[in-house]
Amino acid sequence: MSEAELLFKNAAGYLKPEDIVQLQSAHQFSEIAHEGQFRKSGDPYISHPIAVAQILAQWHLDAQALTAALLHDVMEDTAVTKGEISEKFGKQVADLVDGVSKLDRIEFQTQEEAQAENFRKMLLAMARDVRVILIKLADRLHNMRTLTVMHPKKRARIARETLEIYAPIAHRLGLNELYQELQELAFRHLYPNRFNVLSKALLRARGNRREVVDKILDAIKQKLADNHLEATVSGREKNLYSIYNKMHEKHLSFAEVFDIYGFRVIVKDTAACYLALGALHQLYKPIPGKFKDYIAIPKANGYQSLHTTLFGPFGTPIEVQIRTLVMHKIAEAGVASHWLYKENDAQINELHMKTHQWLQSLLEMQSESGDSIEFLEHLKVDLFPDEVYVFTPKGKILSLPHGSTCVDFAYAVHTDIGNRCVAAKVNHELVPLRSELKNGDRVEIITAAHAKPNPAWLSYVVSGKARSHIRHFLKTMQYEESSQLGERLLNQALSALKADPDKVDEAQWEKLLKENSAKSRQEVLADIGLGKQLAIVIARELLSIAEPKGSKGEKLPGSLIIRGSEGMALQFAKCCHPIPGDPIIGFLKKGHGLVVHTHDCPVARKTRGDPEKWLNVEWAPDTKKLFSVNIKMVVSNHRGVLAKVAAIISETESNIDNVSLEQGDSSAYTIIHFTLQVHDRQHLARVMRSLRRVPEVIRIWRLKG
Repeated sequence: MSEAELLFKNAAGYLKPEDIVQLQSAHQFSEIAHEGQFRKSGDPYISHPIAVAQILAQWHLDAQALTAALLHDVMEDTAVTKGEISEKFGKQVADLVDGVSKLDRIEFQTQEEAQAENFRKMLLAMARDVRVILIKLADRLHNMRTLTVMHPKKRARIARETLEIYAPIAHRLGLNELYQELQELAFRHLYPNRFNVLSKALLRARGNRREVVDKILDAIKQKLADNHLEATVSGREKNLYSIYNKMHEKHLSFAEVFDIYGFRVIVKDTAACYLALGALHQLYKPIPGKFKDYIAIPKANGYQSLHTTLFGPFGTPIEVQIRTLVMHKIAEAGVASHWLYKENDAQINELHMKTHQWLQSLLEMQSESGDSIEFLEHLKVDLFPDEVYVFTPKGKILSLPHGSTCVDFAYAVHTDIGNRCVAAKVNHELVPLRSELKNGDRVEIITAAHAKPNPAWLSYVVSGKARSHIRHFLKTMQYEESSQLGERLLNQALSALKADPDKVDEAQWEKLLKENSAKSRQEVLADIGLGKQLAIVIARELLSIAEPKGSKGEKLPGSLIIRGSEGMALQFAKCCHPIPGDPIIGFLKKGHGLVVHTHDCPVARKTRGDPEKWLNVEWAPDTKKLFSVNIKMVVSNHRGVLAKVAAIISETESNIDNVSLEQGDSSAYTIIHFTLQVHDRQHLARVMRSLRRVPEVIRIWRLKG
C-alpha cells in the first residue's frame, strides 16, 4: 500500500466519503504541481506533504486541514496561486495554505530579523485559525524526522529553532507527545555526542532498574485494588532531553538522576484521583514539598493531574501522576483533543477558549510592539514552562511566568490597571511593586488616576504582556512629548528667521513632508524634539530659504524656556543635576531629545565639539516641579544624628530621594550622601543653611558630577 493510500485509509476512519474524494483530488493536484521536485534525501517531494497530512490524520483534524497540508508547499515552490486553490478547494483551504506557506521573500538585514518576521506572521495566522499552527507543527515534525540528510550547520540551526520556538509552542498548546518528540529530535541533532552517551547510559540503567520498576508497579496496582479503586497503572520513562536538562541545571551526573522512571495512574473520576493519592501516600512516604495539585489549579494550557513524589523501595524517588481519562486525553493531545474527541466535554471546550485567549493576547502584543525582533523576545518569554499561580482579591486564579512581579500581575489583570498602578498588597501587606510573587499569593493592586508606567519597571517585569505594554506606552508618551518640544524649537527657529510660526501654511508643510518622506507634521516635530533633525534646517526648508554659506554651527537667537514639565522629551543630566537658578545649556542628543546640563559641567565641556547641537536654554520663572540634587556631608558620629538631619530636611519642605553612608577617615566621622528634591537654588540654600546649624554637621557641600 502506497503512503497516499495509507493516508486515505486512515482518514476514512473518521471522515465522510466526500471528504476523502477532496483529499484524493488535493493529492493529485499537489503531485502534478511538485512533479520533478525532489527532497534532499532523493525522495519525490510529494512524500513530504503526504507525511504531514498523515500526522494530522492521527490527530483527527478535519478535511480542510488535511487538504491544506497536502497543498501547503505548492504556493511557495510552484507557480500555483492562492486564487487557484480557492477556486478548486474553497476559501478556507486557501487561507490555511496561505497561512502556512513560507512567507514572502522579504530582504532582511539579518537572519534573526527574517526569522522573527516569519514567527510574527505565523502567529498572526494562527491567531485567526489554530489549524495553521497545527499544520506548521506537523510540517516541522516531519522535517525533524528527516533532518539527517541536511548539512550539519543547517541541521543545528533548525534544531535550535525547534527547541526555542516550536517545541514550546507545542507545549503551550498542550500537545505533549509532539512536544516531547520535537525536544528529543532537536536534542539528537543539536548535541549528537551527548545524545549518544546518554542513550547508552539509559539502556544500561533500564536493564538494571527493570526489576525495581516491575516491583513498584505491582505494589501500586495491589494497593489501589485493596482500596477498591479501578485504575490503569503504567510505568513511563522520562525522555532523554528532560534527563539531560535536569543534569545540566542541577549539575548532576547520570548516576545521580534517580527519577528517570515515573508512574501514571488513570482513574474514572476526579474524586477517585484524591482517593488514589491517599492510598499511595499510605504505601510509600511522600517527599515533603513535592506535591502539586494541577486539578484544582490547572496549568495555563489546560493540563490537569495530581503530581506527587514518593520515597520508593531502596530509597528511589518515584514520581506519580494521577488523572482521569479526559484529563489524560487533554494532557497528550492538548488543543488537538478538540478534533480527536468530538465529545461535548466542558474541559476540552474550556481549553479551546483558553488557547483562543492566549492567541488573542499575542495579537494585542504584536500590534503594540510593531518590531518583529521585539515581538519574538516577548513571545519567548510567554512560552515559559514554569508558572506561578496567584489569586486576585476575588479569588480568581491567574497564571504568570516564573519570577513575575506585582507589575506583571497588574498587567495580567488589565492593561489600564498596569498603566495606573502605584502600589501593591500581597497577602494584605504593602510590598514594593518589584516584589516577586510566589505560588498561592493573594495580590491586590492600588491604582491612581494620573499614574503612568515607570521606565524602571522594564528592568524587572518578566511577562511579555507587561513588557510590551510598558514599552508601547513609553514610546507613545515620548513621541507626543518630543513633538511638543520639537514644536517649541521650530517656532524659536522660525522667529529667528523673522517668520511668524502661525503664518506657515499647509502647502509649505505638504512640500516639506514630501521632500523628507515623512508621514505627518507630528513625525517631523518629534524628530526635532528627539534631536534627529535640526530645527533651523527644517525652518529653512519650510520657508524655502537656501542655507547661507558658512552657516555651520549657527546659534539660534533667544533662549528656549525650560519649565521642567516637558516629561520624557527633556532630561536633566545625571552628571550635574541642574536645578532652577543654575546657569544651564541644552544639548540635543540623537534619539534622546534635549539633555540639560549646568554651564560648568565637565561632561558637557567634553562634548562641546558640535556647536549645532547646543541650544541656549533658560529656566521659566515659575517652575512647579521638584528637582533632584546631590549633597554630601561629614557628620560627627553621635547617636541619632541621621534622624536629626532627616527631620531638618523634612521641615524645610524637601524630600529625601536617596541616602547612603560611608565611613569617614576616622571612626569619629561619617560621610552621608543625600539625593534631595528641591524647587530651586534658593530652596537648596535654605536647606543647607538649616543643616549647617546642626552641631554634629562638620561640613556640607553640593555635588556636581
